[in-house]
Amino acid sequence: MLINGLQKLTLLDFPEHTACTVFTGGCNMRCPFCHNAVLVTSPESQPVIGEEKVFDLLDKRRGLLDGVAITGGEPTLMPDLADFIGRIKEKGFHVKLDTNGTRPEVLRELIENRLVDYVAMDIKSSKEGYPKAVGMTTFDLAPVEESAALLMQGGVEFEFRTTVVKELHDIQAIEEIGKWLSGAPKYFLQYFKDNGETIEKGLNPVTPEELRAFAKAAEPYFGRVGIRGVE
Repeated sequence: MLINGLQKLTLLDFPEHTACTVFTGGCNMRCPFCHNAVLVTSPESQPVIGEEKVFDLLDKRRGLLDGVAITGGEPTLMPDLADFIGRIKEKGFHVKLDTNGTRPEVLRELIENRLVDYVAMDIKSSKEGYPKAVGMTTFDLAPVEESAALLMQGGVEFEFRTTVVKELHDIQAIEEIGKWLSGAPKYFLQYFKDNGETIEKGLNPVTPEELRAFAKAAEPYFGRVGIRGVE
């Protein structure tokens, strides 16, 4: 596992769990709004954290932590992801995986082997808007569609989520996402905040009022629609 970051405690990354967060390096997308840009574009420039440091942390914080959130970058690119998670599960911790959905075969393996307890899958935009939202001129959406369909089968608790950027999303895009993923139990709209380290500069959030309107437009399609990042 190429681990380039470790947050020792989070109350936000894993719903209803106290967790640490593991950040893997490398990604197969170039989303202009990505706030972990250095992990995407130049993970080799970042310190490498050994797996044993993670396991030592879990041993020391047993009773305080009950879960591990694995994010990136894109964790499913790691060839030894299943083995890494297996060791975490052996220690009795719950595991949440963040993914962009481009490796459905990996996601299927993790679900079938009960290695993940919660999956958060990023939905970058409507089907039509995907290439621009992931920073590419063309994009094969089929793997993402396969991952979404796999999660919809109900083998693991999951959520879909979209980070909303003024230059990339409008209410029509959110409605199209709703039609595509209609029936999913949970969908979250995330308020974009420019931390100064995004891949593309000059991007802006929609207003909180606009975000609430987007959420209202999504409500007919999902069991629950929530907003994150707005006070």
